[in-house]
Amino acid sequence: MTDIVLTKTANGALVAIDPQAVEFIAKLKLGAAVTASVKKHNNPAFHRKMFALFNLAYEAWEPVSKEYKGEIVQKNFDQFRKDLTILAGYSDTVINFKGDVRVIAKSLNFSAMSQDEREKLYSAVIDVVLARILTNYTRDDLDAVVDSVLRLA
Repeated sequence: MTDIVLTKTANGALVAIDPQAVEFIAKLKLGAAVTASVKKHNNPAFHRKMFALFNLAYEAWEPVSKEYKGEIVQKNFDQFRKDLTILAGYSDTVINFKGDVRVIAKSLNFSAMSQDEREKLYSAVIDVVLARILTNYTRDDLDAVVDSVLRLA
């Protein structure tokens, strides 16, 4: 199952608000039917801001090339987003069936977070991005780029 975020347009249509949702919809064949469970987002503006940051960092990230079983390992946006979330301190520690301890990203349910929690998460992710990916940027530089991306969207 894939969760995507949509927004209602003036003509009543629902359209994707982030690149992952656009990609998901683009892969659907014309006339394809999908089943959806719909819930209202209380803060779509924050969702757009957070995913603009995730997408900007993902595009700038250049992982070391790795091979697994003779194949080049590809970078993956969902894993990247989860890794940033974990590094920002929003994680749970769990045990799997084999008895291995794993750190997993907490669900980013922005509508269930207070404004203060959302801002702390955003700030913590920015700290990780500045420390590990966009090391030549300042916080002001990164905020300006995210704001610019949001104006273009």
